[in-house]
Amino acid sequence: MAKCKKSHKKFDSINVIPFIDIMLVLLVMVLTTATFIKQGVIPVDLPSAKATDKTDTKKEVTVYVNAKGEMFFEKEKVDLATLEKKLAGISKKQTVILRSDKESRFQDFVSVMDILKRLGHEQLYIVTKK
Repeated sequence: MAKCKKSHKKFDSINVIPFIDIMLVLLVMVLTTATFIKQGVIPVDLPSAKATDKTDTKKEVTVYVNAKGEMFFEKEKVDLATLEKKLAGISKKQTVILRSDKESRFQDFVSVMDILKRLGHEQLYIVTKK
């Protein structure tokens, strides 16, 4: 009977290059997410306006949608029809800030966005709730 010799290879070191690659990818993901959370604003690419309307006393108006689905134009409670009338009365170049509660229905958010699109508002910011 012939004896088979088993060869054992001794590992002196472990290749850590793939581990470092994975850690760098995770670091990039964490830094990107942290920057987004810090801003609190979903970046929207806004068109540039060559002329501004000097008669506007306010630079921006805020539309709120709370968890109950109630809508507010600035601090005044409005329904969809009234909101559309008020948004139609402001300049198309005026910035509109939309603050929607995370518990609100998505349909309420879409309804406000539909009004803004129909009226042709160019500058819109969507702010997240902290």
